[in-house]
Amino acid sequence: MRVAATDPEAGSRLDIQDKDRLYDTAFEFRSKHQFLPSDTWELDLHYEMIGTAGDTREANSLFLARYPAARQLVVPDGTSDDRRLMDLSRVITEDDDERVYHRLDRLVISARQDWGTLRIGRQALTWGNGFLFQPMDLFNPFSPTDVERDYKTGDDMVTFQTWSGTAGEIQMLYVPGRDPASGDVEWDQSSAAVKLHRYVGDLEMDLMAGVHYNDPVAGFGLLGYAGSAAWRLDATYTWLDDSHQRNGYASICANLDYSWVWWGKNMYGWIEYYYTGLGTQDYEEIWQEADLIARIRRGERSTLGRSYFDAHLQVELHPLVNWYTTLIINAQDPSGVVQPRLVWEVGQNLQITAGLNLYWGGTDTEFGGFDLPDLPMEEAPADRFYVWTSWFF
Repeated sequence: MRVAATDPEAGSRLDIQDKDRLYDTAFEFRSKHQFLPSDTWELDLHYEMIGTAGDTREANSLFLARYPAARQLVVPDGTSDDRRLMDLSRVITEDDDERVYHRLDRLVISARQDWGTLRIGRQALTWGNGFLFQPMDLFNPFSPTDVERDYKTGDDMVTFQTWSGTAGEIQMLYVPGRDPASGDVEWDQSSAAVKLHRYVGDLEMDLMAGVHYNDPVAGFGLLGYAGSAAWRLDATYTWLDDSHQRNGYASICANLDYSWVWWGKNMYGWIEYYYTGLGTQDYEEIWQEADLIARIRRGERSTLGRSYFDAHLQVELHPLVNWYTTLIINAQDPSGVVQPRLVWEVGQNLQITAGLNLYWGGTDTEFGGFDLPDLPMEEAPADRFYVWTSWFF
């Protein structure tokens, strides 16, 4: 169960109702089931029901009703099955200010043998070594500002994993995708890729190659250690099949994390830098960035810029109480968001989280706010206070 209070910026699209504060509530129920008929076969099934209600949803509904062309800039929540092979989601009730739906988020059959594992169905897969930014993770990545990452939204795919003493671990996948307009499975709406993971001396190395929505992608990753700290580096290059402005672009993510004891408290932190050639600083001309808009609509991108720095600190105040602070900065604007939060393990099955999202930046910056092209308002993230309670059973 979640409750939140949001303070919209004056003149922003969330201020369309002229309310000083927006109040929202939400719930999520998830039931996980696993069936093991034999040592070879396994069936995983996760059912979830999710409901949202409140002023923020009503403001978004009113905004899109008045300005439907702006729908291109709204990052999907990943729950629609329009692009997926299977339609496993159903809306129970929906209105301008509320929505309740349920779905099967995992429905996957696995076959395990000594030589490898084959998995077919709705599942989740994450590639890459990034913390908040993942150049290699092309399939439903988390938004960098997401602080709740218990479950990644599943996609319909076929994955195969095998091991070799000399080559290392090999993963292959195929994600059939539908054209939302026609409903047909098309190659230019699908993805296929292979990744090799192996040890090279004291380093771990990833090599990735694939085709994603008709765009060839190649990737390279390294993981190593510097004393007690771990460092990671991921880089990809994407050749754009039908580019409007460029032939391709590179993305790179590098980070370093470390844990230590200070003042008798366990601490953990990281620093990370991310760069991508697909982005802009001229946000009022965002409509012209067709390749970026396409990735926003598919839920692959939720940021608009090219260069970001992020840092994270965790302090164990008590074995049952942890304090987290995450900082994300658009290094070109500059603008950013700071996310302090407290997590209290109330009992064996009960957890309470309370936190803030605080945005900063000047005029015409990504996190400070910028004028929406051809619209009489700004796109500006709103400061938000939230509390959620999680019960595990």
